[in-house]
Amino acid sequence: MKKVHLISLFIIFLAFQSCKTVSNRVDKTISEEEKKLSKFLNKTTEELKIEFGEPDLIEITDKQNKNFVYLKSKLKIKCERKFEINPKNIVVGYSSKNCF
Repeated sequence: MKKVHLISLFIIFLAFQSCKTVSNRVDKTISEEEKKLSKFLNKTTEELKIEFGEPDLIEITDKQNKNFVYLKSKLKIKCERKFEINPKNIVVGYSSKNCF
């Protein structure tokens, strides 16, 4: 009976460690994505296009800005990066969804 409890505790411990490892990896990947995208703030659209190419979609916002949308699919997970561009063609914001 004690062996069953010890084995159960060991399995639970391993499960928690696995979750912690996955969480750490996700946090690291998100941090790297933030660093990569933040480099484009206050840069021109030409510099953005050198790195990412032509956008897959261009949306017009209420503030007369544009959103350059870049879509990518990896393992059936759709990554979407949006860069907000002001009328002077300068990147003023960004967002990233499912990009890891």
